[in-house]
Amino acid sequence: MKSALQIIISREYLERVKRKSFIISTLLVPFFMILIMVAPAAIMVFNTPESKHVAVIDDSGLVAQRLHDSDEITFRAVDQPLDSLRADESADAILVIGAKVIENPNASITLYHRGAPAMVTDQYINSQLTDAIEDIRLEAYDISNLRQILDEVKVDLRYPTIRIDQDEDTATSSMLSYFLSLAMDMLLYSFILIYGQMVMTSIIEEKSNRVLEIVVSSVKPTSLMLGKIVGIGMVAVTQILIWAVLLGACSAWLVPLIASMPGEGADPELIGALGQLSDPGFILSLLGYAILFFIGGYLFYSSIFAAVGSAVDNIQDASQLASVATLPIIVSIIASMSVLQNPGSTLAFWLSVIPFTSPCAMMSRLPFGVPVGEILLSLAVLYASFLGMIWVCAKIYRVGIFMYGKKPTFTEILRWTRYK
Repeated sequence: MKSALQIIISREYLERVKRKSFIISTLLVPFFMILIMVAPAAIMVFNTPESKHVAVIDDSGLVAQRLHDSDEITFRAVDQPLDSLRADESADAILVIGAKVIENPNASITLYHRGAPAMVTDQYINSQLTDAIEDIRLEAYDISNLRQILDEVKVDLRYPTIRIDQDEDTATSSMLSYFLSLAMDMLLYSFILIYGQMVMTSIIEEKSNRVLEIVVSSVKPTSLMLGKIVGIGMVAVTQILIWAVLLGACSAWLVPLIASMPGEGADPELIGALGQLSDPGFILSLLGYAILFFIGGYLFYSSIFAAVGSAVDNIQDASQLASVATLPIIVSIIASMSVLQNPGSTLAFWLSVIPFTSPCAMMSRLPFGVPVGEILLSLAVLYASFLGMIWVCAKIYRVGIFMYGKKPTFTEILRWTRYK
């Protein structure tokens, strides 16, 4: 026979996973994530740039002949005054170059464009002007082939990064680790807020309908609160696991396909990224630890949201008290930006241990590689802190669910924690 706690968990879980909104969002989010990744490349492929004709008025007589056409942009030197060119709609843009452009280029160049110019158009014109002015300035030194010499001494460094702190040397990518950390951070932040507030809203609705008064007659308030937290948390974990399976299935054929594309001379950063993505040990450990920290972070914060929900009668009154739970989450996501810059720093370590910031901070560090001892320490402190937090919040909850008609102050809520 099921216990009261199991019945509450089962009810909270099944009530939400059977909703059409849950099924639709669970199936559509991975689709949209893939679409977001593929869309920029598809737009670049199918986007056909328009041809632009640029009329050039060059009072210096030095720059216009050095501007080179591209497939989309054509330069045409003219002797007409600016006013007549404004009326001539055959030119999409008018580039006016002053006589002192070499000495003072910023004050000597103006671009007139019909409509807002595209960013690529503006960048191409800018690069052509820059190259032309630099060439003229270099020629003033009267050194033959100076531009060629400068081009030959330029170095474009692209070297692989190999990790040597594991059983085998493996290629790695700091760029991939950075974006994985950022994505995991945002996902954790969103889920804690969404599902934590879901716990709070559920309690407020049942409290306003006087359902809790009936339920607590046969179930201990602590069991009721814990059942709601665990049941709604299982909904979140279910959604994450489904997304992981769907995205994993997509990457199973997508990553090998991409991995086969780089040939000789490919970017080492890309090779390192593909090496990480195709490493099952890296992916599984990352996913496993991420789920553990998500569960710990959710349990820790949702207990605070549950206490807030029990203390008020409606959503409007909850907004002020909810800042108690929301503010530390916001602070932790801001602190994680610093962790991303230096995941091995002392600050990153302590942010990974403090329970209010450890879920987001450790999410930021995991893709870069964290010693197992630090991960276990962080998890131990986080889950121990949850037990302490659930003990404190349960005291607030058992008093708050019977309070109606008055929004309590922070002082009153703190007083509830001392009741026996």
